[in-house]
Amino acid sequence: MPYIAKRAREGKTGIFAQVDSWVREAAETRDDLVHLGIGSPNRMPASHILDELVTACRREGNYKYPFIHQALPRAIADWYSDRFGVRLDPDSEVLPLWGTQEGLSHLPLALMEHGDSCLLPDPGYPIYHYMPTVVDGEGIPFSLLESTGFMPDFDAIDAESARKARFLLLNYPNNPLGKVAPPEVLERAVAFCREHDLLLVYDNAYCELTYDGRRAPSVLQVEGAREWAVEFNSFSKTFNLAGMRVGFMVGNPAVVGALKQLKGNMDYGLFRPAQEAAVAALTNPKRDEVIAGVRQLYQDRRDAFIAAASEEGWEIEPPEGSMFIWARVPGSGDDVAFTSFCIREAGVAVTPGSGFGPSGRGYVRIALVEEIPTLRQAARRIGRALSSWERERSQAR
Repeated sequence: MPYIAKRAREGKTGIFAQVDSWVREAAETRDDLVHLGIGSPNRMPASHILDELVTACRREGNYKYPFIHQALPRAIADWYSDRFGVRLDPDSEVLPLWGTQEGLSHLPLALMEHGDSCLLPDPGYPIYHYMPTVVDGEGIPFSLLESTGFMPDFDAIDAESARKARFLLLNYPNNPLGKVAPPEVLERAVAFCREHDLLLVYDNAYCELTYDGRRAPSVLQVEGAREWAVEFNSFSKTFNLAGMRVGFMVGNPAVVGALKQLKGNMDYGLFRPAQEAAVAALTNPKRDEVIAGVRQLYQDRRDAFIAAASEEGWEIEPPEGSMFIWARVPGSGDDVAFTSFCIREAGVAVTPGSGFGPSGRGYVRIALVEEIPTLRQAARRIGRALSSWERERSQAR
């Protein structure tokens, strides 16, 4: 048998594979399974974006090696100026990517040597915890706890771990926690990284999905952040373009340049029609109207799910942002067992919180990726099954 490297053996396995098997098993016996386990938008992009994509696909010359067309970094820089008041150099401070997950997974190759460490949030999106594996490095977790509002407690991070780490990663609006970080948290994060000579890697992919009048900031709005931070962002959720795979990294020019150099030896840029569609998304006069519509869509879905759950006696704290609900398991029970129960008894797939790290135990993540009638139905099904869940827990004791 050929040897398989550790970095290829680790990653998104374990509980996620188990959930997939439960979903497949349930689908064999029922045709009404509602899958709220994956955060993949179910809507089409706006018509002007789709029209540009289709037109560009028919344009002669768009099937050569694509490289990056300067119109895309310029459009990203202009949007950051409009949205955050942050002025970026399109040449040195903007790097388009094959989605943020691709950029995050490759970033350790530019920042870490074999055996180096980084500081990662727990709970956190699974790719974060996979990142150091790419260079046979170590991820040192720091907990995001309900007792601190799911915000980082920088004083609790071990000083020696911070001294040795190459970077610290934060993500707000947070997946899976649904929290939005206020500016003072980002200011403290930049100060912490400056104090410990760390790069701050900030995942801001859900910045436009914020609710009840909230507006998520960019870390680059913090004074001095350019020296200490890079920020990832995405077209996936903001414009319903998850399948097109366009994201970007902005910020510190040395880090942007390092990842650009690395990728220059690994790929030829993004499919040109995808670049042109992304430019259309950011430059169309209806851009802000489209974004506001997507934001309202998810807020309405959030409200519908939580109201339907409440009607059945299942009380859930509303998320402040993202496209996810982070719900405590009723009775503070086992999140893996509750996930199995939801699939088996209610026909609703959710994701166990422990899949995002040890601090996620006792929670489940619910993705708002179906239309409102389906979400209401899913919430009611789980709510009505909770009496059976309580019986199962009692018997297990």
